Amino acid sequence: MYRLSLYLLFFCMAVTVGAIAQPTRTISGLITSAEDGAILEGVRVQVKGAGMISGSQQDGAYYIPVTDADTVLVFSRDDLLTQEVRLTNSTDLSVQMHKAGSIQTSPFSPFGSWRAVFTLRQGIEVPVIFDIHKDSSGIAQAYFHNAEERFEAGRVQQSGDSLFIFLDQFDNELAFHIEGSILSGVLRRQDGSGATIPVKALAGVGYRFKDTGLPPAGDITGTYDISFTGGDGKEEKAVGIFKQEGNQLRGTFLRVTGDARYLEGIVEGDHFSLSSFIGAAPVFINGTFGIDHRLIGASVGPRGGQNFSGVRNDQAALPDPYKLTYLKDGYTSFDLSFPDVDGHPVSLHDKKYKGKVVIVTIGGTWCPNCVDETAFLAPWYKANHARGVEIIALQYERKTDTAYVRKVLTRLRQKYDIRYDQVFGGLADKQVVASSLPSLNTFLAFPTTILIDKKGRVARIHTGYTGPATGKYYEQFVREFNAEIDELLSPKRLQ
Repeated sequence: MYRLSLYLLFFCMAVTVGAIAQPTRTISGLITSAEDGAILEGVRVQVKGAGMISGSQQDGAYYIPVTDADTVLVFSRDDLLTQEVRLTNSTDLSVQMHKAGSIQTSPFSPFGSWRAVFTLRQGIEVPVIFDIHKDSSGIAQAYFHNAEERFEAGRVQQSGDSLFIFLDQFDNELAFHIEGSILSGVLRRQDGSGATIPVKALAGVGYRFKDTGLPPAGDITGTYDISFTGGDGKEEKAVGIFKQEGNQLRGTFLRVTGDARYLEGIVEGDHFSLSSFIGAAPVFINGTFGIDHRLIGASVGPRGGQNFSGVRNDQAALPDPYKLTYLKDGYTSFDLSFPDVDGHPVSLHDKKYKGKVVIVTIGGTWCPNCVDETAFLAPWYKANHARGVEIIALQYERKTDTAYVRKVLTRLRQKYDIRYDQVFGGLADKQVVASSLPSLNTFLAFPTTILIDKKGRVARIHTGYTGPATGKYYEQFVREFNAEIDELLSPKRLQ
């Protein structure tokens, strides 16, 4: 009630004092000490040039309405150094302030934990947590945290008042301007092409979603039948998996095309929020639930979103992924001939593959589910290659020029120590894949994995990938995959 009263007071002040321009949004955040992280009460917050004034409360939080014309907030208190911060599209603006008379003798250091917030569009903010540390070779690396996962994202480089996190796995980068303990910047392609996503990061903040203290209205732990609905009204069936502990929530969604990987978030009242980021694009899920175990929500990304609804079902499952993609009538075998990064043709007719069980995985370096599959197959191959197994990774990429393809495929090979062949199929487009592999009835998902026996016959084709974030579903996939390879390697398959 105290917080609401303050907000109403500040809003009324804005209307009275600044009647020329009505507030269009409210900026809020947490004000803490740069020296020890303590919350700071009584800090004066003023819109520069406009006269609107607010202040931080006992919990360090502040709220101040602003107009589209406002560009700077001024933070001040007699015993603190005054700080001016430029406004962005985000409504979340936390600040660390230094004691008056203090002098920062040490240079900026990127090392430690950070909370970043991506602004997909007005009112849609996606929080993520990452840390920066030196690896065993002394190189600064960024690691993104999502539920149980700590994903090594890429190297970090500081240049003057700029900080770059090179997300090489997805050919993206985070480009920041250093503003004390705050980083302001964008997520963008490394070549500068395409759209950018604004992002701000604050040092030393450990929470993902702000905890307002509202207790959960229930526990949504369990497995759910989910139906996603696109803008065209078309429905897609999925499986939702959630695990709630107190107000903390972890989960994922399984689709025919793959899973949503590790999602992490919070439950407040009957509302839940989840987010994730490893370098491709930020993912944001929000929704509500009822006492009947029904979920309603939306999955939001940079290019739009999908609504979803769901109901609890412990037996929820997708169609058999081995029965979605198959050879067309008239084809008895699968063939390919594509160049490797050096331009040398690779074919299933090559001597290297004769009499071997061959796994052909169709994917791309830009695809998070393909990365998960690579993280499984690369060590699996080293452990099983001597049994008479080969793998060909058929990659479809964002660009087709030789230098780009060599760069992204080499990065993937080095990151996961890939020992099997990589070949380039063309542009990352499902129609391109279908045209280049005419024996397949369709192409639904990156990745799609084809298992070929010692005589060159297609044994099974697996659509999509069920990664480690899916728990029991991933364990089932691994069991079935190993059992199928064991069967293909058995002497009876030659009969």
